[in-house]
Amino acid sequence: MNIPVTRTPILNTGDPEAKRAEILEYFHQTYDIHEKLYKVLKEDASFYLRPEPLRHPVIFYLGHTATFFINKLVISKIIDRRVNPVFESMFAIGVDEMSWDDLNDGNYDWPSVDEVWAYRRTVRELVDDLIKTMPLTLPIGWDSPFWIIMMGIEHERIHLETSSVLIRQTAIDQIIPDPFWELCPHQDVAAPENELIPVPEGTVTLGKSKDHPLYGWDNEYGRRQVDLKAFQAGRYLVSNREFLEFVEDNGYRTDKWWTEEGLNWVNYTMAVHPVWWIKEEGRYRYRAFLEIIDMPWNWPVDVNYLEAKAFCNWKSARIGKSLRLPSEEEWFRLRDMHDIPDQPDWDNAPGNLNLEHWASACPVDHFRFGEFYDVVGNVWQWTESPIDGFQGFEVHPSYDDFSTPTFDARHNLIKGGSWISTGNEATRDARFAFRRHFFQHAGFRYVESSEPVAVETDYYDVPNFPRRCAALCLDFMKDRRRERALDLGCAVGRSTFELAKSFDSVTGLDFSARFIRVGIDLQEKGFMRYVIPEEGELVSFHEKSLSALGLDETRNKVEFWQADAVNMKPHFTDYDLVFGGNLLDRLYDPAKFLARIHERLRVGGLLILTSPYTWLEEFTPREHWIGGFKRDGEPVTTLDGLQEQLAGRFQRIAEPIDIPFVIRETKRKFQHTVSQMTVWERLDQDTPGQALGAS
Repeated sequence: MNIPVTRTPILNTGDPEAKRAEILEYFHQTYDIHEKLYKVLKEDASFYLRPEPLRHPVIFYLGHTATFFINKLVISKIIDRRVNPVFESMFAIGVDEMSWDDLNDGNYDWPSVDEVWAYRRTVRELVDDLIKTMPLTLPIGWDSPFWIIMMGIEHERIHLETSSVLIRQTAIDQIIPDPFWELCPHQDVAAPENELIPVPEGTVTLGKSKDHPLYGWDNEYGRRQVDLKAFQAGRYLVSNREFLEFVEDNGYRTDKWWTEEGLNWVNYTMAVHPVWWIKEEGRYRYRAFLEIIDMPWNWPVDVNYLEAKAFCNWKSARIGKSLRLPSEEEWFRLRDMHDIPDQPDWDNAPGNLNLEHWASACPVDHFRFGEFYDVVGNVWQWTESPIDGFQGFEVHPSYDDFSTPTFDARHNLIKGGSWISTGNEATRDARFAFRRHFFQHAGFRYVESSEPVAVETDYYDVPNFPRRCAALCLDFMKDRRRERALDLGCAVGRSTFELAKSFDSVTGLDFSARFIRVGIDLQEKGFMRYVIPEEGELVSFHEKSLSALGLDETRNKVEFWQADAVNMKPHFTDYDLVFGGNLLDRLYDPAKFLARIHERLRVGGLLILTSPYTWLEEFTPREHWIGGFKRDGEPVTTLDGLQEQLAGRFQRIAEPIDIPFVIRETKRKFQHTVSQMTVWERLDQDTPGQALGAS
């Protein structure tokens, strides 16, 4: 291809003036390639079409990336004057695709195409001048003006890809083919037979620190370490040929393969095959980027998450294995075990990535990584993981809504990049997520794993822990106001639903969006299905419903949100009860949590905590433990620490209660643990406060 090969700049080393020149060149290359994309549209009228009914017309995206530069430069106080305030408002809002069930048909008075091109030229000149004249010191970090320049450049590269999807969806008679965007010539009617390959157990570390040498979006920072059990993964991405079996088996019209969300989408769109398949005279053809070609059966299929999920359900039943999409952590395990270098260290892109090979997908058996293919590149890979923040996540002050609107359990991560993923998108730590009905240049790889959703039940006559805790909470609240409760660390939501039996409303918060998703699914559908391991590779399939648990009437009284208990948003307040179930010893700063928790409670409200006091440095740095150590040679228990931290604002009103719980791992392996419950009443004001039993 004739496209210049680019690399996202290293921001912490080098000569400042050489780095300035490198960033200037990177900016113009980025601007050029993005603008080149729109030259394939046949005429001005093409810019006002909506090839995707759930998104704005293409003219919006032509203007959006330029206005983004100006808006962020103004917010960051790098410039104090706007270029075109009308454009910088009109083109700022509405980037994220609308849901298929919340369409907005509002009218927009779009400017002419020439006006938008002229605006882009003005912005280019302004940014060019800033890069040439602003002071530059290394390293370039979050507080540097050049970080905002990099933010604008990498944002432009995101829309290079997302706009290419819209152009691919545009009617072919509105497209002018351009040999600059070269199609992969390797197209075949045959495709390799997929098979499952073992992936050994291992530890993966996700996230990066603020001193990382490359630009990153806020959701990439922080840390998460996970020990993964062994699993199996498909050798190849699912090809068009492999997906054809699902289509021919009437998969799009067989309800049982689809989630409720998927069924709604299928019924809304009336889809019967992938969006870029075209059926002509009894055979399938394929919409590539800028042309329609005979079906390349050996290329990866392009689908949304809902289609990929349905395929996995269908294939599981067909071959008798428990298949699903990989988690984000499992994708990282696959990537890291092949020691793939990150972008600045490439000689050449290791896969069909970064526009270094073709402007299209390629055969699923073209780029090999050990026993696997396309670990990175070709098409993005859908995962089962909704995006959330790592421990230590914080928003960038100049772009506070890049990630947090997607922390809603409705945006699933895609990993690995596609043929047109460049810049930050093509780095190891990139984290992008889209609504599950969204189309990107994305396909999938399936895995076989028996890892279950965490569901606790009664074993060895030990009562279900969240049910028991909720019952005790309600006992303590018996003669108190029971309007609003806050369930912190609610996991999949059992205690939230149980508390709602006696409260008017209950808010469940958990740091894990994956857990929150289960609670939301239970609330919306009333049931959930899950698998649990029995022994070895054997699993059993189960279903739980709210009605069977006597909780169906609570569905309209609960809400679930992803949140950090140490740093909750201000509106989570004015509660009669705050329950923190087995939360304390998993917080990164429990003292900070305890110092502010009174702000969430009404005077006279109860704070009820349970914890087995299992202090581990992987969750809580040693210096932040509030108990479980010696001070001046004397032991300090967690109960001691709680009394110290809460004195003055709370009084303990009951003796601690030990509550056992059992977690099932396999049919013959269980964890038995004892948690301690303490109950604290919020005082009217800061007082010397007496703990129960104190003189």
